[in-house]
Amino acid sequence: MKAAQDFIQGNKDRFLEELFHLLRIPSVSADANYTQDVAHCANEVARFMIEAGADAVEVCPTAGHPIVYGEKMIDPSLPTVLVYGHYDVQPADPIDLWHTPPFEPTIKKTEIHPDGAIFARGACDDKGQFFMHLKAFEAMNKTNSLPCNVKFMIEGEEEIGSDHLGVFCKENKQKLKADVVLISDTSVIANDTPSIDCGLRGLSYLEVEVTGANRDLHSGVYGGAVANPINVLAKMIASMHDENNHIAIPGFYDKVMELTEAERADLNKAPFSEEAYKKELDIDAVYGEKGYTTFERTGVRPTLDCNGIWGGYIGEGSKTVLPSKAFAKISMRLVPNQTTEEITETFSKHFKSIAPAGVRVEVRPHHGGNPVVTPTDSKAYLAASFAMEQTYGKKPIPTRGGGSIPIVAMFESELGLKSVLMGFGLDSDALHSPNEHYGLFNYYKGIETIPYFFEQFAK
Repeated sequence: MKAAQDFIQGNKDRFLEELFHLLRIPSVSADANYTQDVAHCANEVARFMIEAGADAVEVCPTAGHPIVYGEKMIDPSLPTVLVYGHYDVQPADPIDLWHTPPFEPTIKKTEIHPDGAIFARGACDDKGQFFMHLKAFEAMNKTNSLPCNVKFMIEGEEEIGSDHLGVFCKENKQKLKADVVLISDTSVIANDTPSIDCGLRGLSYLEVEVTGANRDLHSGVYGGAVANPINVLAKMIASMHDENNHIAIPGFYDKVMELTEAERADLNKAPFSEEAYKKELDIDAVYGEKGYTTFERTGVRPTLDCNGIWGGYIGEGSKTVLPSKAFAKISMRLVPNQTTEEITETFSKHFKSIAPAGVRVEVRPHHGGNPVVTPTDSKAYLAASFAMEQTYGKKPIPTRGGGSIPIVAMFESELGLKSVLMGFGLDSDALHSPNEHYGLFNYYKGIETIPYFFEQFAK
């Protein structure tokens, strides 16, 4: 393993410039205007995969954006690791809130990243993180120290729900046959406190539409006599929580798995400073479901949030109208025993039932995924723990992640594979926000750590 580590140290500058090349490609999967950029990014990922030494590299078409596959099978009798990642990124909007251009990577020092961080859309989520695996693989392959087989599956639709990945997995079960899925799309607690996610919340994401009159109306002529869809929608959304910030939808919590007091105590052992948390976010107080800590609210409790709301006139100046329509996008994070199908149906029925006379309501599901909990006593988890201990100098803490990676549950159901969530980002890296960034420390630490996982898992 020393040869691989020496190779990494000797090629850091190149590894960084190659990542910059990918970050300059605006592979925004949600916007059809970027379809060619997404395809270009897939081709570049394949090129880097080939240059790293992978065999059977393919850019596999789907009904949506392509999936990049490659492998290195050194001995069928050895274990096989399937590395998953995604090359698509979130839209950069709002552009005017970025301090530097979102697709021109820039290194800047910050309080949390004194050695510098890469500011660019996709730097952490997930180009910087999946690219660590290609570089670690290159280091092992080029130094003849790859201890087991590796397969890569890097997709282009994670940010829009991985709609076609399930079909790809069903149709390619033999190709994707492995012993474990290794994913870096999560975070550590801090750069001096490594951690491994052993659970993820699920997701139900949908859009609602409230329609009133058949056209926008003069607010002076009709105001007070006709339902205003914006007012109605605001009241409906506000009614989704009670005074304790408990989700007020009948049946929503029926299948929620409650943690024991011992489990809650273990979860809250991870170091956490509420004052530092508030300072970093520039807020006066934390907020959430009464009776639970911040760790519990973001890791093991379900949520319901309005992610966007619009309608009526929002241009410069004034236009006194009652809008015909109002819209909102709503996401619900789910916990074990809840399913995206059941919660989507529960929400839809409730939301329609509380609509007052005078408006019509539509609920359109977008995408979702089920929650997962991964074992902390498996060979793969212990290999990840060992690897992080080698490079961080301390044993990582098992945590529950608040985000969702819907395909983790799908890998288990379709491929029969458990996943290990060995991420290296930080929650403060502004994922999905303007000024997303990824620490140089984190990028290189990931590349250095991954070979130790392979070494330990192959034993």
